[in-house]
Amino acid sequence: MVRQAVRAALFILVTLLVGSGALAQPARHVALTLVAESDRPAAGSEVALAFAAVPQPGWHGYWRNPGDAGVPTRVTWTLPAGARAGELDYPVPSRLLIAGLMNYVYERPWALLTTLRLPVELAPGTRLPLVAKLDYLVCTAEICVPETQTLTLDLTVGDGAIDPARRAAFDGWRRALPRPLSTPATWQRAGDRFRLAVPFPADAPASGVWFYPASGGAIDYAAPQTVTRDGDTLTVETKAAAEPATGEIAGVLATGDGGGLALSARPGAVAAPRGGDAMLATALVAFAGAVLGGLLLNVMPCVFPILSLKALGLARSGESAAHARREALAYTAGVLLVCVGLGAGLLALRAAGSSAGWAFQLQDPRVIGALLLLVTAIALNLAGLFELPTPRFAAKSGAAGAFATGALAAFVATPCTGPFMGAALGAALVLPAAAALAVFAGLGLGIALPFLLIGFVPALRARLPRPGAWMTRLRRILSLPMWLTALALAWVLGRQAGVDGMTLGLAATLLAAVGLWWTGLRQHAGRGAAWWPAGVALLLALGGVALVRPAASGASAVAGLPGAEPFSEARLAALRAEGRPVFTYFTADWCLTCKVNEKAAIETATTAAAFKQSKVAVLVGDWTDGDPVLGRFIEAHNRAGVPLYLWYKPGAGAPRVLPQVLTSGMLAALPTER
Repeated sequence: MVRQAVRAALFILVTLLVGSGALAQPARHVALTLVAESDRPAAGSEVALAFAAVPQPGWHGYWRNPGDAGVPTRVTWTLPAGARAGELDYPVPSRLLIAGLMNYVYERPWALLTTLRLPVELAPGTRLPLVAKLDYLVCTAEICVPETQTLTLDLTVGDGAIDPARRAAFDGWRRALPRPLSTPATWQRAGDRFRLAVPFPADAPASGVWFYPASGGAIDYAAPQTVTRDGDTLTVETKAAAEPATGEIAGVLATGDGGGLALSARPGAVAAPRGGDAMLATALVAFAGAVLGGLLLNVMPCVFPILSLKALGLARSGESAAHARREALAYTAGVLLVCVGLGAGLLALRAAGSSAGWAFQLQDPRVIGALLLLVTAIALNLAGLFELPTPRFAAKSGAAGAFATGALAAFVATPCTGPFMGAALGAALVLPAAAALAVFAGLGLGIALPFLLIGFVPALRARLPRPGAWMTRLRRILSLPMWLTALALAWVLGRQAGVDGMTLGLAATLLAAVGLWWTGLRQHAGRGAAWWPAGVALLLALGGVALVRPAASGASAVAGLPGAEPFSEARLAALRAEGRPVFTYFTADWCLTCKVNEKAAIETATTAAAFKQSKVAVLVGDWTDGDPVLGRFIEAHNRAGVPLYLWYKPGAGAPRVLPQVLTSGMLAALPTER
């Protein structure tokens, strides 16, 4: 009660001071900027506005519910006639405990978002002056200062165009907002304990979970919170507030890495949580799924030739068991380094506000061009056009060559997302960093496992065929899947960079091939310095690839099922409002699993006939270029990347997430399921 009285006194005092401006100072401790997503919004449309806030070091601002002390931001608008501004949307806050008082704050730059609705009768070119007066409180651990700022912004009625840089900024701010939880949660007070049960998929782990109530009366803000998982339910238990709440309780559930869910909880029965380390169990399941997914990657056309040639090289070398173990460990180290490195890069990009997902590097056409050069060079080597210098790439290469081979196998494997990897890598993105990196290491372990077993199990090495002329023939045969991989990469390059970009990439590949052919001629003739033609050609080819740029985005064209439309959340909402069943899938040109599913299951006569009969709407999200809007939607369904397949049944709440390996029979049966 004493704490509540202190909080009430502080609240009243600071509110009066903010209203009167009695303590306002010229020096601002938070730099505020009013920004519009479009400087030329269309008449009758909505335009997003943001109050971007940057606090001075050591200062913090407050969430909608400030906690035990503080006040929320208050905005007073002066708008053109007929224009209306919505409520402020707050990002997920953090916690700051000072002298036993819990504060819900922002200690880093943040942005409050709102929406401005414009009247339809405005003529193009009409000036729209906006004035916003903000009253807010900023504090350090020792002092609080109420401040007032008046911000202005002039807009002009236009076509609603959005600058790409401005869109990226707003995308970053929107990612910090809590996502709405469509299914209601349940809360119960049991004695002096408060329990909150939140529907949360069992395969969607979260770290640093904390419940922030939108208003007082639910919990003791400063009390610790315990979180347990039981199937598809996440339960938060803490000390209840001294004065019991009634009715629905709104709030935000933080789920880690700045993300969260906006929820509404109804009174009801909540079972006492059961013990157990759910996070550890989730991490172990994700690790096992990543190992299995990595193991399956070895049969993909971009990895299998590399693994096969390395294994045959080990058989041909006739070295000792110790040598075999060293090569196996070196190969594994190369695989693990690349997988963990890519995972760390992905986590770093997401921590910086990007919506990047797994295989993020393939969203850049220059990376695709470099891979095209690399795969073509491997195919030419397997075909016998030239030989790699000692130490050899896949034969008597020693530990260094084995390490390089493993690193290459892991890097070229990323487009071939395995059917068991989606959930595992999606889980990695919401686990703590150390656990997430362990999942990426599990992917690498799965890729390296076959060669690791060959190196450490003598019985497996004994079963390898003896060297002979057949190895040369097999090597030539193994060049075929590499040529198919090169063909696929050229197609992806054309999709990302257009005809001009693909032509430039193919010209660079031709130049590299000529250089390697010339080197091969010099090798066969026994000449010295045989590698200078290939070296010069490869440098020029890489320079040409560096000039490739993404093609200008135009109108989205959707191939595949008749009537398929480009995905947008607005179109999805409209179709669901009509009561239609909706099949939504997310794909990318560089995703091999996506393309196999599309040809084998989605774009088939069986699926088309079943969908047409049941009037199923089909929405397609193309994530080839890493669209951040699609990235956020994919992330919201606990996936690290594509493919993602969603089935929206009429009248149902959340969609059904379909497996990552589809059949036409599975899709055809969806409309008739009860």
